[in-house]
Amino acid sequence: MSRLKSNEKLPPGQYRVDELPALHIGSVPGFNQTNWTFEAYGLIDRPLKLSWKGFLSLPSRTSISDFHCVEGWSRLANEWEGVSFRTIVEMVKPKPEAGFCTIECEGGYTTSLPIEDLMDEAVLFAYRLDGKELSPEHGGPLRLIVPKKYAYKSAKWVRRIKFTKEQELGYWEKRGYSNTADAWKEERYG
Repeated sequence: MSRLKSNEKLPPGQYRVDELPALHIGSVPGFNQTNWTFEAYGLIDRPLKLSWKGFLSLPSRTSISDFHCVEGWSRLANEWEGVSFRTIVEMVKPKPEAGFCTIECEGGYTTSLPIEDLMDEAVLFAYRLDGKELSPEHGGPLRLIVPKKYAYKSAKWVRRIKFTKEQELGYWEKRGYSNTADAWKEERYG
């Protein structure tokens, strides 16, 4: 069954795929829910550290969005379930000077985005995809989903969020990829 509906469009330079490819840097990390933690720190009033059970106890939501890779493929109408970025912001209370977040992941991968971009209602920390637990190859147990950006901004294996005044370049951005990564504007490279 095709995932493309007649009223959906692809960003420029993209083609549709039905299965979500599994691309990543390095090997897929293991997951032990007994010692896994999610942390928020930096320019915030309330630093946060949650266990896996604690993270799963947060209010969840479902968001249906498209997923665009900088390599040119797009998978449409993905059903993600997880915790809204907005929920985390409400919990940690960023300081007025905090304008950006660096997302820190297993294996040293990072990316960063303006808080303003992350406050979009479709942005979430996902642990389910299309009704199933998010597989490790696709970023499980937890990945960031930022539908309006190329997929390298939707970091896999998220462990920490650092709130900062200045934007820090992430793994791909340091290697010449666009820091803004808008798929509809084809902002692939810096």
